[in-house]
Amino acid sequence: MISPLKARNIHRDLGYFYIGLIISFAFSGILMNHREMWHPEKYTVQTKAITVSIPKDTEITEKYAEELGKQLGIDDKIRRHKVKDDELKISFEKNDVEIDLKTGKGEIVTFMKTPIISQTMKLHKNTSNWWIYYSDIFGLSLITIAITGTIMIPAGKFTFKKRGWKLAVAGILFPLIILFALG
Repeated sequence: MISPLKARNIHRDLGYFYIGLIISFAFSGILMNHREMWHPEKYTVQTKAITVSIPKDTEITEKYAEELGKQLGIDDKIRRHKVKDDELKISFEKNDVEIDLKTGKGEIVTFMKTPIISQTMKLHKNTSNWWIYYSDIFGLSLITIAITGTIMIPAGKFTFKKRGWKLAVAGILFPLIILFALG
């Protein structure tokens, strides 16, 4: 069994080491929770109405979408395109294009990345191998911080055995109840 003093030292040192990542994950996680209300990663700098003529029998491939973007004066990298319900959506790195295929009317939205916020949100989306392993170590460290937090107070009325377990059970039950209610 680990001593309360050793648990406190591990808890403290991991907390110090990961404080920046904990704050960044928490901050960007809060922003991602509300991404349906606003897009925290980017902000609109210009919206421009357009009218284009796309022949009805045209197959809209990625190459066609990219060429259309160039015709519209968009000179950045295409990310994806989609046709759904007679609407063409093309996403570029700094522009989004939406065109009603029936009328040819649409708009170009030009945006910029929100400084700091867009970088912290990349932490949640990054899938490179080294980041995945670092994130796994971070996850294990958070588990360690949680466990050492339960045993670092050796005696008194605020120990895990006397009081902490009740809060831990409540903390586990609350999200489970919400998951089952939404499920």
